[in-house]
Amino acid sequence: MRIAHVSDSHLDNPEGVATSVGTTVALLRAAGHRVVLHCPGPLLRRHRRPGEVPSLTVPTRPYRLAVPRSPDAPADVVHVHTTGPLGVAGLRWAAARGVPTVLTWHTDLIAYAAHYPEIPIGAAYAGLRLGLRWHARDLWALGRPGPDRQTRLAELGRCLLAHTSVLVAPSAKTASMMAAMAGRTPIVVLPTPAAAPRADADDRRRLRARLGIPTDALVLLAVGRATPEKNPELLLAAFAQVRETLPAAHLVLLGARRHRLAIRRAAHRYGVAGALRLLRPVPHDRVGAHYRAADVLAFTSTTDTQGLVLAEAEAYGLPVAMVDTALVRRPGTGTTRPVAEPTAAAYGALLTRLLTDGELRAEVIRDGRAAVAAWSGERYLAELVRLYAALPGPVEATP
Repeated sequence: MRIAHVSDSHLDNPEGVATSVGTTVALLRAAGHRVVLHCPGPLLRRHRRPGEVPSLTVPTRPYRLAVPRSPDAPADVVHVHTTGPLGVAGLRWAAARGVPTVLTWHTDLIAYAAHYPEIPIGAAYAGLRLGLRWHARDLWALGRPGPDRQTRLAELGRCLLAHTSVLVAPSAKTASMMAAMAGRTPIVVLPTPAAAPRADADDRRRLRARLGIPTDALVLLAVGRATPEKNPELLLAAFAQVRETLPAAHLVLLGARRHRLAIRRAAHRYGVAGALRLLRPVPHDRVGAHYRAADVLAFTSTTDTQGLVLAEAEAYGLPVAMVDTALVRRPGTGTTRPVAEPTAAAYGALLTRLLTDGELRAEVIRDGRAAVAAWSGERYLAELVRLYAALPGPVEATP
């Protein structure tokens, strides 16, 4: 099968979309399918891999802005992962040629628009390129927080899905969120599987030594951005509650590139600055060492569409504590993760229990590992290829 994957997120970007796309492309290629990934690459041609398009770094952001270039090779299906310039070009290219299109909805654009001004700008570009007859008042509404912006973003969502044969939702939460926009476009829930734990040169003792954390200390780990949509304020407030019972506990926040000063100020305000290790992002193959060095993964975001770090942590035998009730159900087995109300007292109490209650820890670790094993890369690949084969058009089910 010839598959064009399109993503505005380059594979070296340490975030969920790049991880999901990289996992999907690798599984398809290993199974013998002909896959071209169209994504941002270096500006100079000699440094680009096949499928990469010229792009420029964006100041203060980890991503690159690519030239809106369409796929340049025949494809049986186009699978779009983002709604930036490359994603929109992929949708238009497929529509013009009658090629069936799959769109994976990785990001809650409505929730993120309040924190990232580039989302309304990108939405205006996408809407105009896809034929929405927006006037100046519509563009003005996109640039201002409030219900008018949400209405325009929902309109864009419906337009995107009108160009789509099938919408892939990475969780039941996302499928429910997108149902009102989908119209006649079918929605398939297909979470990204967690990769098998990597053999890592950094074991628990060595990483803790490098971070100045005692080998016998209890450690909470948070993985991802420290930006407001991830709710770091709740994380720090809950950690302060944990420290009242477990004064030697530590918190490692891995992936903080922006808002570092705000996080340090908040940590001082809650009295936990001395127990916080604020780390910048690391390549994906080095995250496993941090899972191994921790005792509980703390996940306070309520804006994620699937939370890849949840299954990744469970693959390493790390129990997860969260506040998003819509993401508690694990893919594979349908068991549920520990969840608390999004308050410092309730969430701090859950974290403390997972750190100290051996019987509860063992149960959560067992259920997490079972779910990861059940929702394997092989099972995900079979479901994805079955989805491709069911699309209208010249799609072959064999590699």
